Amino acid sequence: MTGSGRRALVTGGSGELGAAICRRLAAAGHFVYIHAHRNPAAAEALAAELVTQSTGARVVTFDVTDADASRAALESLLAEGPIQILVNNAGLHDDVVFPGMSPRQWHQVIDVNLHGFFNVTQPLMLPMIRTRWGRVVNISSVASLVGNRGQVNYSAAKGALNAATRSLATEVASRGITVNAVAPGILDTALTRQTFDVAAIERLVPMKRAGLPAEIASLVGYLVSEDAAYITGQIISANGGMV
Repeated sequence: MTGSGRRALVTGGSGELGAAICRRLAAAGHFVYIHAHRNPAAAEALAAELVTQSTGARVVTFDVTDADASRAALESLLAEGPIQILVNNAGLHDDVVFPGMSPRQWHQVIDVNLHGFFNVTQPLMLPMIRTRWGRVVNISSVASLVGNRGQVNYSAAKGALNAATRSLATEVASRGITVNAVAPGILDTALTRQTFDVAAIERLVPMKRAGLPAEIASLVGYLVSEDAAYITGQIISANGGMV
């Protein structure tokens, strides 16, 4: 690590948004733990890319819905020192209108997006508090702010994540730790390109385009910086004017 570099963990780091966030944090001089579960090969490729820079990177694999596995993996990382930057980016959606939603679809989405936040964040908090400096950024969604047809489960999980963000922020503010959420709208990713055509995006987004993962990553980079030390408990929209 160099200069003001700190140890950072990005969950869901193997996806397009997660990778953009990892690159942004690495560029700022932080050592990045790239979390993966279903796609460790992509995370390993990203780590190989990042270690060519002046910082380091390492892949950590576990299922955020498994409390015991999460704690074991995190305790291994904490043995090397506290993690002072945490980006809870791991997420899942399984869209279907509510009358046809199965219990599995409800619980799985809640498990990843909400219980995953607890399973990863809670073990890291006391070590972070002891350093009296920390940054937690939760990746929420525009779905947490407006109702989306077919996303009752996802909206519920992200809305609860917003509430948890505000409450945790009040608990740790006096310890030099900020907790914020970023709520992206439609992003230009492979999955989005399969879901939304150009006409749909122009209809839904006042800016007439999808956001770039790098744009969200830049916002995250700011929130974890020293410059954002007085910003906490906020849900920050980044959706091209949708809300």
